[in-house]
Amino acid sequence: MIKVAYLECPTGIAGDMFLGALVDVGIPWEYLQDHLASLGIEQEYQLEREQVHRCNQLATKVRVKLLHKSHSEGEHHPPARHLPEITSIINGASLPPRAKDWSLQVFNQLAVAEGAVHGIPPEKVHFHEVGATDAIIDIVGTCLGLDWLDIAELYCSAMPTGGGTIKAAHGILPVPVPATLKLWELRGVPTYSNGINKELVTPTGAAIATTLAKSFGSPPAMTIEKIGLGAGTRELEIPNILRLWIGRGEEKETRESKFKQETVVVLETQIDDLNPQAIAYTLEQLLSVGALDVFTQSVGMKKSRSGILLTVICFPEQVEICQEIIFRETTTLGIRHRTQLRSILDRQMESVTTQYGEVKVKIASWGTGEDRQIINIQPEYEDCANLARQNNISWREIYQQAITRALQDQVISNK
Repeated sequence: MIKVAYLECPTGIAGDMFLGALVDVGIPWEYLQDHLASLGIEQEYQLEREQVHRCNQLATKVRVKLLHKSHSEGEHHPPARHLPEITSIINGASLPPRAKDWSLQVFNQLAVAEGAVHGIPPEKVHFHEVGATDAIIDIVGTCLGLDWLDIAELYCSAMPTGGGTIKAAHGILPVPVPATLKLWELRGVPTYSNGINKELVTPTGAAIATTLAKSFGSPPAMTIEKIGLGAGTRELEIPNILRLWIGRGEEKETRESKFKQETVVVLETQIDDLNPQAIAYTLEQLLSVGALDVFTQSVGMKKSRSGILLTVICFPEQVEICQEIIFRETTTLGIRHRTQLRSILDRQMESVTTQYGEVKVKIASWGTGEDRQIINIQPEYEDCANLARQNNISWREIYQQAITRALQDQVISNK
């Protein structure tokens, strides 16, 4: 049996609600305070807790009270931070290894989402609300609590969309705000409307859930041991409470996957009225901006027309530029996209020396150390072709020599 947790989010999730639920379930208050103090920003906040009622239900409310005054009183608000600064703060703290790793993952996921929204690299994202002191405390505190409880698997319910608008650092934004919406897209989170037009899921809450939850939907099979109730700030039509189920579940017979996984987006559109030369140019443009793969397939379309299905595979942060190229260079009026996980082999590029010259080879493998196993060796086509032309010999001979040499080098390096 393993320790399992389930987040039930009838009124959404925010970082302070999750932290409140963890405190409610029994995380020692002194344990949280001591470890959070090691972040070195204790002069910026004061951590408070209290029992509150939400629609006559008792829950724990945790507040991160910021220790600053208005600019008119001569003091400054806590600074907005970039990802490298937040990473440095977390890495420099005395935190349990899992809590530190989870905290870094959450902020990285948030940076990827914000970067995709604003069209900039994750490390260049200038965090405002989500980089402020309270967000750091909420995220690191939540990861500390999950680690203290020894949670092996976290699951989460579908999330309510909320509605209306909010005032943020970037101006008036629709709810759900762009960062939250992007986080849902990256994980394929199921959503629904509960009829409440407020911000129900914050970017901080969405980042924690989409980073740490194994899946979204119904509760897993578990024996419930405790329920923690974390209160939201507002009074709503229904109890504004995040419910955290803690229990035991059956451990599945699984082994650690030998494959790495990464999130990709698949873009698709059908086209039946475009010059084939324009299609070729479009593929070149998509690959030039970093698309992982681009390909076409012949399809039959309406009115018995022959057309093509254009498919682009790219990372989430490349979706905007890839869609711009497709709309600009083709006649399509719409693009479908879906987020998927793909398993990948470890890959490295090396150079080998054949009797005719240098050839770059791509080596794919799985496992590490003594368990490392080479799955595929692929010499670069252009290198082989250039040597074949220069020496007036078969391309296949260069290709085979490169593979043989690469295998010999691998055997030597493993001894």
